Amino acid sequence: MLAAGEGRRTGHHTNKVLLPLAGRRVFTWSIRWARLLPSVTHTVLVIREQDRPTVLTTVDREVEPPDLAVVTGGDSRHSSEWQALQELAPAIEAGDIDVVVIHDAARPLARTSLFSAVIDAAVEHGGAIPVRLQSNLTGLDPAEPPPGHVVAVQTPQAFRARPLLEAYRQAHAEGFVGTDTASCMERYTDVPVRCVDGDAGNIKITFPEDLFLAERLLAKADWDLSDGHESRPHRTGHRGRPHLRDLWPTGGHP
Repeated sequence: MLAAGEGRRTGHHTNKVLLPLAGRRVFTWSIRWARLLPSVTHTVLVIREQDRPTVLTTVDREVEPPDLAVVTGGDSRHSSEWQALQELAPAIEAGDIDVVVIHDAARPLARTSLFSAVIDAAVEHGGAIPVRLQSNLTGLDPAEPPPGHVVAVQTPQAFRARPLLEAYRQAHAEGFVGTDTASCMERYTDVPVRCVDGDAGNIKITFPEDLFLAERLLAKADWDLSDGHESRPHRTGHRGRPHLRDLWPTGGHP
């Protein structure tokens, strides 16, 4: 989970993933939906060092066990991914991790089914990225966009763990900084990357109005983006985790 950006375009003087969204911080929504999958066994959260006190307090309050690793990111997306991969390297080399999923924590509404889709595609093909066709034409398959058609790329993105780790090791040795994960994989491996259908609701928190839209989309989904991977959340006082319907301030839903 990449949470080491700033996001000043939201109009706040804080990291955008630390902003409140429907009663909890933006970045913990992403962790919640991903970790509903039994196949997700390790979680690494990449942060800015100055955010560490707030992040650790939030994790203790809003993120259920198992514990996750929190590492400090670098000065680019690529270097932040490299920091995360170094944390995962022992488990990858031991064969405990088959696929690594990279997700932008500023996309809090990525459904559990989307995480599942990219993981399954990465297992089968080697790599997977979710895309949305930027076209008014109907009947096109996002998994095989025709030549000349533009697609918008989203996260989560998934890649087989060993080739991914080796690619980033080579990039580090050569001083290469990729624009995204796929660019590094393309440069140092021949692993095919499969496109899967993205989600129009998988918005990225960039501007102030995006927070309002995200709240509306959560309400429309009845606060549940698990796609059947978990039963409806129940009331509990565990680690301060009330039912999602209780997360709104006095006065009800917006």
